[in-house]
Amino acid sequence: MYAMLTPTFTLLAVFSLVPFLWAFWTSFFDYEVGGESRFVGFANYVEYLTDPTLVSSFVNLGFLTAFGLLTVTTAPLIIAKLIFSLRSERARYLYRVLFLIPIVVPGVAGLMIWQGMIYGDTGFLNELLRLVGREDLTRGWLSDPQTVIWAIVFIGFPFAGGINILIYYAGLAGIAESIHEASELDGARGIRKFIRIDVPLVMSQMKLLVIMTVIGTVQGFEGMFILTKGGPGLKTMVPGLWMYMNAFSFQRMGYACAIGVILFLIILGLTILNMKYFRSSEDLTAENA
Repeated sequence: MYAMLTPTFTLLAVFSLVPFLWAFWTSFFDYEVGGESRFVGFANYVEYLTDPTLVSSFVNLGFLTAFGLLTVTTAPLIIAKLIFSLRSERARYLYRVLFLIPIVVPGVAGLMIWQGMIYGDTGFLNELLRLVGREDLTRGWLSDPQTVIWAIVFIGFPFAGGINILIYYAGLAGIAESIHEASELDGARGIRKFIRIDVPLVMSQMKLLVIMTVIGTVQGFEGMFILTKGGPGLKTMVPGLWMYMNAFSFQRMGYACAIGVILFLIILGLTILNMKYFRSSEDLTAENA
């Protein structure tokens, strides 16, 4: 049995563990691609603590993470509950398929659509404002320092991610019918039943999505890179984008690896906190048993 797992662990070690260890080791060097490396100890880490992008990038990251957690724990769950409440199994299947269709669109294409067709000078948002006689409110949504961060976080509105909905739907479908019957006998219906019965019993799914959202937001920078390059100024700069720019634009691999290690430690710490303090449905069931 263990011999059959050896190829999997070998591939994980080669393509996941070894690159991480190499990055950790490289973070202690002043290293440029194609050039000589020079051991500098913790100098890269100390330099990042005084980096002019540090405060603004982590403030942006905190805002993006908080907004992402708010949306992933509300909109998909509500939509999943609405679909699950449909009486027709055919209608349930149809709506699940409809919400999954958008995921076939590549993420980059989706970002370009929002950039041009929604936020562009002649995009949907500005044209709508002109139509209702509020041309004074039109602007470059991704170039205005006052609106750019909000424009970024509202990409994907109404936040009905198909995979997230399916994860919550699976949690709702896993609730025993006897629990639904008991709750109805106790008079728990509608919103009251949703809050007091359904939400606690999908905490395992919510916990998974919280972890995935935190990891994806802390690591992510593709949207900023494509839409704003971190601008205007540092209004949309995030640590992941600054790491990428140092590695592939400034050729400062050692410094970029130090930023990457710091992000890894942040993700690890947040994941541990989530696993320890975010109770799953199994934990709640055990406490009530």
